[in-house]
Amino acid sequence: MRILTCLGDATSIDTWSNTPFFLLEAGKIAGFLDDGWRLDTSVLRYHRLAWNAARTMQRLEMGGFQYSPSFLRRLMAQVEPIDPFAEIISHFPLFPPVESGLCRMSYYIDATLAQNFRDYGLAGRGGVGKSMVADAIARERDQYEAAERIVCMSAWAARSVVEHYRIPRRKVYVVAPGANLQLDCDGSFAPSLAGPLFPVRLGFLGKDWKRKNLQFVLEIADVLHARRIPVEIVAAGFDPNAGPRHHLMKAMGFIDKRHDMEKIARLIRSCHFTCLFSNAEALGISNRESLQLGVPVLARDVGGIPDSIPEGCGYLFDRAAPAGDIADTIQSYVQEPDRYWALREAVAGRSQEFTWAAAVQKLQAIWSGSDRHAYARMKSYA
Repeated sequence: MRILTCLGDATSIDTWSNTPFFLLEAGKIAGFLDDGWRLDTSVLRYHRLAWNAARTMQRLEMGGFQYSPSFLRRLMAQVEPIDPFAEIISHFPLFPPVESGLCRMSYYIDATLAQNFRDYGLAGRGGVGKSMVADAIARERDQYEAAERIVCMSAWAARSVVEHYRIPRRKVYVVAPGANLQLDCDGSFAPSLAGPLFPVRLGFLGKDWKRKNLQFVLEIADVLHARRIPVEIVAAGFDPNAGPRHHLMKAMGFIDKRHDMEKIARLIRSCHFTCLFSNAEALGISNRESLQLGVPVLARDVGGIPDSIPEGCGYLFDRAAPAGDIADTIQSYVQEPDRYWALREAVAGRSQEFTWAAAVQKLQAIWSGSDRHAYARMKSYA
C-alpha cells in the first residue's frame, strides 16, 4: 500500500493549494497511490496555545509549533494503525517523524525547510526562533537520511537537499507538479481567438499578492499604458478590499475551485499572458495551470519558478529586469499578433505535459528504478 500525506487532509481539495488532492486523484487512477491520510491540524490549536505559553514561562523562543516534536507526535496519533511496511509519501519534510516506526518513507516537496525559513521570511522577526529553526533543520536532515528517496518539484529544491543537507545525489529526483485543475476539456487552441491583442490582457493569480509582486505587474501595465498600448490586468485570489487598486486592473477576488473550476479556466484563457514576478517562490503552480490551458507565462527567475516553465512556453526574466524590459516583450507581440497566436498554439499543443497524469508517470518511473529524473543527471546541476 502507498499512502500520501501532508499537514492536513490529503484527500481534501482545500488542503495546501489543492496539490495533495490532485496528486492523489491522478495517483489513484494510475494505480500509483492507494489512499491519503485525513489529518486535522485544527484540533491542535489549543495545544499550540499551551505550547507557546509553556515556552514563554521557560523564557524560550515562541513560534514554530508545527515544526516541534510535540506537534508531530500529536498529529501522528491521529493515524489509524497500519502495516509498518506500508509506503508513505509525504509533502512535509518532518512528517511522519522517524521515530514513528514506519519503515518506508519518501518525500515529494516543493522546498526544504532551510529555503522556507530563508526565502519566505519565516524565521525571526516574530516568526520561528533561531533554536527551533536549527532543531527543525537538523531533524529534517535525519528524515531525508532515513528516506528511500526525496523527489523535489524543482532543481532549486533538489540543490538544497544535496548541498545544504548533504544527502546523496542518488536519492534525489526532480519532477515538476501538474496543474491543479479538473476540467472536461484541454487547453486546445481555438482559432477563433486569433486577432489583435486589444487590449493586451495580463493575468495575475495568487492570494499573497505582496510576495507574488502584483505591484510589479502594475508597473508593467503603467509602462504599456504610457506607450499608448491598451492594457488590462485581471487579478484573482485575494480580497479586493485588502489589495491594491489601479485604474488598469480588475480585481476578481477569491475563486473557490470546489465550485468554480470552470470560472478559473475561463479567466486564465481570457488572458494573453499570465504573470508571476514573485520575490520568493518555491515553484508557481499557477504557471502550470496557465500552460495547461494554453496561455504563455511571463515570470521572474526566482526560486523554483524556472522549472515551472519549459523553454518555448513563455519568458523568464532576471530578477533585476525593470518593468520596461517585460513591456518590450509584450509590445513586440502586440505589434505582431500572428507571432503571439503561433506561440499560444505551440503552448496549447503541449497541454498534456502540465497535467498531474504526466507528473505521476514520472513518479512511477522513479519508483520503478529509472534514473531519468535524477537530479544528478540534470544539465542545470551544479
